[in-house]
Amino acid sequence: MKRIIALIILVIPGVLAAWGIKLMRDMAFGILQSPFNQLWLQFLMGFILFLGGLGFIAGFILHRDRKRNKVQARFKK
Repeated sequence: MKRIIALIILVIPGVLAAWGIKLMRDMAFGILQSPFNQLWLQFLMGFILFLGGLGFIAGFILHRDRKRNKVQARFKK
């Protein structure tokens, strides 16, 4: 049960990061999505979503590895 919850916790930020990549790609091709009225705003929101999702996943993995003592000395608290 814990693994399923952990998977769900990782899938949601992963989907948000993928949507952020899509928004940035659409801006590069000049495709404006409906909730945004400016291309630069669409790119900025995509970039924020991408960094947020990637940061959450990276933090989750770092926290898990710290608990298991599988990180280098510079990453230990």
